[in-house]
Amino acid sequence: MRGGDSAAYGELVLLHAPIAQRTAVFLGAGADADDVVQESFVKAYRALGGFRGGSAFRPWLLRIVANETRNAIRSRSRRSRREERAAPLDVVLDPAEETVSLERRAELLRAVQALPEPQRLVVTCRYLLELDEQETAVVLGWPRGTVKSRLHRALGRLRESLREEVLP
Repeated sequence: MRGGDSAAYGELVLLHAPIAQRTAVFLGAGADADDVVQESFVKAYRALGGFRGGSAFRPWLLRIVANETRNAIRSRSRRSRREERAAPLDVVLDPAEETVSLERRAELLRAVQALPEPQRLVVTCRYLLELDEQETAVVLGWPRGTVKSRLHRALGRLRESLREEVLP
């Protein structure tokens, strides 16, 4: 099987697909369970070279399913938060409120653009791209502590900048 025998791998898929499906559902994949299982088998196939001979295939596969389920839940949660934030934009109850909201957003974006580049990058990754600290550190190639300190300084500058714009 590790030599690339796709027929042998197909047998493993048929044998382990039901437990992989149940695992995905029980861990919370919900409607994404089929996609999670399919992606898990693809990742398992690609990672066969790292599979230790003599180890049990099923626990190894189910760990991949668990990881993929976590990824799907995280993705669904981020998507849901974005949709919730976007929803109020679709409903305009008061044109005056909408105008003030658009002005505040424009002020905020101007303040972010005025930050020094390292601080602008970290704010962009964390809040505009919605990356977590670790993802931001990887994207920017910085240690996690640097992300934290630059973000802290950037938020302080933004507070000051926005306070000055509101209170001349």
